[in-house]
Amino acid sequence: MPAPKKALRRSLTVTSAALTALALLSPAALAAPSPSGSPSGSPSATPPASMSAVGGARLGKPGTQVDLAGGAPVLPKDLTARSWIVADAESGDVLAAHNAHWRLAPASTLKMLFADTLLPKWPKTTKHKVEVSDLAGIGAGSSMVGIKETETYTVHDLWLGVFLRSGNDAVHVLSAMNDGVDKTVADMNAHADELQALDTTVVSPDGYDMPGQVSSAYDLTLFARSGLQKKDFREYASTVSAKFPGETTKNKKGKTSRGTFEIQNTNRLLAGDSDVEVYPGIAGVKNGNTTNAGATFTGVAERGGRVLLVTVMNPAKDEHNEVYKETARLFDWGFKAAGKVRPVGELVGPRSATAASPSAEASGEAGGTGKGAAGTGPVAGSQTGGGAGGVGIAAGITAGVLVLLAGGAFLVNRKWPLPDLVRRRTRP
Repeated sequence: MPAPKKALRRSLTVTSAALTALALLSPAALAAPSPSGSPSGSPSATPPASMSAVGGARLGKPGTQVDLAGGAPVLPKDLTARSWIVADAESGDVLAAHNAHWRLAPASTLKMLFADTLLPKWPKTTKHKVEVSDLAGIGAGSSMVGIKETETYTVHDLWLGVFLRSGNDAVHVLSAMNDGVDKTVADMNAHADELQALDTTVVSPDGYDMPGQVSSAYDLTLFARSGLQKKDFREYASTVSAKFPGETTKNKKGKTSRGTFEIQNTNRLLAGDSDVEVYPGIAGVKNGNTTNAGATFTGVAERGGRVLLVTVMNPAKDEHNEVYKETARLFDWGFKAAGKVRPVGELVGPRSATAASPSAEASGEAGGTGKGAAGTGPVAGSQTGGGAGGVGIAAGITAGVLVLLAGGAFLVNRKWPLPDLVRRRTRP
């Protein structure tokens, strides 16, 4: 991408919303503690007394961290998750957190890191014929989208399978295209390090329970924030339903045909369910559920021009869709509390975006690779689809234009260049 000679601050209007260059300020990162829990990855009963202080010292303390100023609403009292975080997606301010750096099993929320790492590797139209070996090593009981051996799929199909159905089969096919699971795991760990997600250790790219595989509410929020810079990531994360290629069949006359079947997003705040309504302004991001992790979820939503990220890990309350209900309550609190609470920490930026020299920072320039830059065109609106409650809602996302500097780096002014998000629209 051509780079201007001097740092420029520009704002462009995207669907009547102006975007300004945003940036990141990162405190010094401390070494992450060893995984808490058993060797199998299951969590201990209580968080460690001291955890990573990436993003601020208070985020490394166990328990709830919040600094209520005058007029700020109190936190919901019925939160049972082991760990959660509420953050402003653009400024990076952490409004409140609970055991933010507790290293727990992530389940399929780890697919956000998988997508953020691999999405730039192939055009959507790239085709791949699935080999038997591509589907080897998928864990028993994995969520699947229904990929068949010897069938050909586009990369677009595969990413729909990852985001909507959390298909471990789609993850393994994409990993095979990336020269294998081992290389993909190495790529993901390297990208996590670049994002300063130091609580995370990837063992399996699909988030399936594996010994030593951990992340944290803080890190999962970093993955979502980084992924949302990418146009394709935003499109897939907000898609409610889509058509997926079926199996090729042959009739009695020898003519072959291949139909499709509908897949729906398992994110209940996006698609709805019998006991969960579609959350106003929701635009993704990813849910998960495994034996060790319990239910996990990271969501992004917009209200009144403010974009929040909420991550919830492993609610103790054993109620249907509890992870979504607690997430919704935290969103409600966050939108009311924004501007009234003092931040207790911040979401740090990627190393490459924060490693600017003092002279570059003084002039408004920063070094880095510009990874995660979004596209400049509008993202297609998601397809509509009813949840179990019959709600037909489409979550549309309008892509913003990022302001990039020399070498494709971000302007360092403490804010992240998050595109204008979430213009929900209902299909007639």
